[in-house]
Amino acid sequence: MGIPLSLTVNGQVVNVDVDPRTLLVQLLRETLQLTGTHVGCDTAQCGACTVHLNGRAVKACSMLAVQAQGGVVTTIEGLSQDGALHPMQAAFRECHGLQCGFCTPGMVMASVQLLQDKPAASEQEIREGLEGNLCRCTGYHNIVQAIQFCQRGSVAASA
Repeated sequence: MGIPLSLTVNGQVVNVDVDPRTLLVQLLRETLQLTGTHVGCDTAQCGACTVHLNGRAVKACSMLAVQAQGGVVTTIEGLSQDGALHPMQAAFRECHGLQCGFCTPGMVMASVQLLQDKPAASEQEIREGLEGNLCRCTGYHNIVQAIQFCQRGSVAASA
């Protein structure tokens, strides 16, 4: 027996019945086929599952889907608008802020939140702000550069 759930995902109203134990990440990936949100650890340690819920970055592997009832969820797929990359996505591309790409969706979503909260974040504050997101490939140098690139508005200037 499922629980009726209604929420908005990437601008689309979604009405589904979910098992009460369904995690938000499972709803996104398995039910809605939004596979850009990754599952890396199932313990909220890596941040690969980061999405925005009601304008705040959350780890979708540590939330039940029913906790998002009535909420607005944005995934990496919904971050771009009208076919144009979000400035943070463009900055990650421009600065090569990825290697294998597994952490990238969560890293981008966390980075957007980071600059919303602290637009003038220093390099140290950026590094601290990303502590909940792990990258096993890059050493974070290009990720930090991408955030700084976006911060400076260089994406708009280079487009």
